[in-house]
Amino acid sequence: MKYAIVESGGKQYKAVEGGTIEVDRLPVEAGAKIDLERVLLVADGDNFTVGTPTVDGVQVKASVLAHFKGPKIIIFKYHPKKRYRVKGGHRQQYTRLLIEQIGKAAAKKAAKAAKAETPKKVDAETKAEKVAKAAKASAPAKAKKPAAKKTAETAKPAKSTAAKKPARAKSTKPAAAKKKTTKTAAAKKSTKSTKSTTAAKSSKASTKKTSTTSKTKKSTKK
Repeated sequence: MKYAIVESGGKQYKAVEGGTIEVDRLPVEAGAKIDLERVLLVADGDNFTVGTPTVDGVQVKASVLAHFKGPKIIIFKYHPKKRYRVKGGHRQQYTRLLIEQIGKAAAKKAAKAAKAETPKKVDAETKAEKVAKAAKASAPAKAKKPAAKKTAETAKPAKSTAAKKPARAKSTKPAAAKKKTTKTAAAKKSTKSTKSTTAAKSSKASTKKTSTTSKTKKSTKK
């Protein structure tokens, strides 16, 4: 007897040619044909092939017979001495499949492998072309570097002339500083003269006050 262990919806089922299996509901209309590619084991008489994790090149062809609901399951929750009682039910959705054939799918696998290999070859060619272009672009850049050095050498005299200009400006700065010092000296002299005049005025005023006080004292004595 030939049979296979098939995976569908995270569960494993034993598929026998000509038999039926009930799996979790599939998004397929009734009467459609599907291929189950997740084959974990194939047994043909005394020959067994075990997949790692799946068997390569083996497919199980099936047709959808009907969609139906499973038996009702009652869920009853309660907490003792708390007056808590909840009753509910559930009916699981299933799909019945008729297993038609357990065979090889080498042609489809080979086509898929060829499609997967062609982009890899194209990617390798494009990478080689990119490397060649980068090498060509780097060679002219290296040749242009000496020209850049020459331009830097020609630009050096301009920098020297620009450096000489601030020296002239520095020579004129001390003269301006001397002018400032002379101005400050004149200001100091003017402040000293004003201080001396104010001191003389204050001394005269004090002498006048003393004379007036002496006169008043003499008059009071008389």
